[in-house]
Amino acid sequence: MAESTIRRATLSDVEALLRIQREAAVTAFSHIFPQDLYPFPDDAIRHGWSEAVQDVEIETFIANAPADPVASVSIGHGYLRTLYVLPSHWGRGLGSELHDFALERLRARGVSEAKLWTLAENVSARRFYERRGWASNGETRVVPFLPHPLDVAYARAL
Repeated sequence: MAESTIRRATLSDVEALLRIQREAAVTAFSHIFPQDLYPFPDDAIRHGWSEAVQDVEIETFIANAPADPVASVSIGHGYLRTLYVLPSHWGRGLGSELHDFALERLRARGVSEAKLWTLAENVSARRFYERRGWASNGETRVVPFLPHPLDVAYARAL
């Protein structure tokens, strides 16, 4: 991924963060959130990104390839909060690079055990994290968006 750069996101990146998440989620989660029944919640997600980039406890980053935003990752409060890559860039190692970058940022913040949430039915993400040393810790929560699927928690020593 030599042609890509990772930079800190700002308020001016909220629409790019929304676009990256929407494209990745609509493709990856179509079996959970079929768009004809559960359209992507643009306003709520936009608001969430706006809050995240202004929160001093959260670090949000965008990967550009070469100048266009193609992926994002965020950390905060001991969590790998988000990791999204545009489907057109899947399979190029960008997700792995952002994952490792996020863990380095968590270590730099003094985190010794990182956590994350992922959809229980997101089998590819669960495999991705498990191959990188994450293990389910048994916690679950209900996602606030219809149809209210289940999230599962993972943890990993840093």
